Amino acid sequence: MKLSLFFAKRYLFSKKSVNAINIISTISVVGVLVSSAALVIVLSFYNGMENLILSLYSTFAPELRIEPAKGKVFDANLPEFLDLREDEAVRSYSEILEDKVLVQHDNQQFVAQIKGVEPQSLIAVDHRNMLYAGSLEIDRDSVPGALIGAQIQANLRVSLDGFDSSIHLFSPRKGASGTSINPMDDINIRQLGTVGVLHYEPGFNDLIITPLSFARDLLNEQDQVSAIEIYTKDSSGVMSFQKEIQRKLGDDFIVKNREQQNPLLYKTVRSEKWIVFFILTVIGVIAIFNIIGSLTMLVIDKKQDMTVLASLGADKSLIQRIFFLEGVMIAFIGGLMGIGVGFAFCLLQERFGIIRTGEGVSPILDIYPVDIRMLDFVLVFLTVMVVAILVSYLASLLSVRELKRDTGLRAID
Repeated sequence: MKLSLFFAKRYLFSKKSVNAINIISTISVVGVLVSSAALVIVLSFYNGMENLILSLYSTFAPELRIEPAKGKVFDANLPEFLDLREDEAVRSYSEILEDKVLVQHDNQQFVAQIKGVEPQSLIAVDHRNMLYAGSLEIDRDSVPGALIGAQIQANLRVSLDGFDSSIHLFSPRKGASGTSINPMDDINIRQLGTVGVLHYEPGFNDLIITPLSFARDLLNEQDQVSAIEIYTKDSSGVMSFQKEIQRKLGDDFIVKNREQQNPLLYKTVRSEKWIVFFILTVIGVIAIFNIIGSLTMLVIDKKQDMTVLASLGADKSLIQRIFFLEGVMIAFIGGLMGIGVGFAFCLLQERFGIIRTGEGVSPILDIYPVDIRMLDFVLVFLTVMVVAILVSYLASLLSVRELKRDTGLRAID
């Protein structure tokens, strides 16, 4: 192996008799460099976009959410929940009551999702970044108020600064017989003022956030809740805390983290990243196949050297290893340089924001975000080297076959 490595290094860095061979070898290195750099940059950009998208979703998604395994509501006064509320690891604990309601304002109607929360939970955890306008104080002076989604405001034309910002909410009365002469007798109707508008995001569009007491009254659900939402003091310990809560509650309840609350979003974001990685890898494979051309030209240039080696007793495996290691070294050098270039570009983007979305294109995103992860660098390097090893092995076989056509090397076995 040492002898074959020695020849491979000499052939890679020494000047060839034909200048075109040097050019082809350089092109092979540059091809691997560009494909490696592209993989690193694209993966880092997708990591940044993934973090951005998930952070936008996480604006109002709790770290943990407890739901019943069966049914829509459950009793939150069980001893396990009372102990959980007092747990020192919990920063915010809120009972949640949700259901569909009909919202009306100025003869305009909209079907929305009401979400009753404990008002202090909006203050315990800073939720101001989900607010487009107004205030988070939905229970000011014991007067209930509502935070409404941007789509609800647009459809109902509710003005926070207007004389009348109140909305009417309609919900079927629980336990109603449905035989009343007046159908409105079977419907609960409540009125409250609008104190804030949520950002225009998919999770907020049809949402109305009200105090839990108001939601209980409207939905006629005084004892049970739809879910319990929890924020912890130490976010790094969420996974272990989730397992601990699930163990205490048993199979009657499901404790979900943020990813489990919206699995489709997480799977979509991550699958897009790996689809692009696969496409760029295929392009990189095409670039790495330049190694075959480089080694073929090298065989032509060094045929006389191989004749001398054969006369000195070199067998087929030694000659094959020389060209195999030559191809691996080309990929190794190109891969390392490409990863270095990609890493440097990501650092520049992170610090100076070289690539921007353009002024006014997005109110959320001005500079394309990047997230540098060392695991991606390892993955890119391993991918390049695995492909290079396979291509180099194929190229070395073809090279030996070419050499065996020479009369002086027919004895090589």
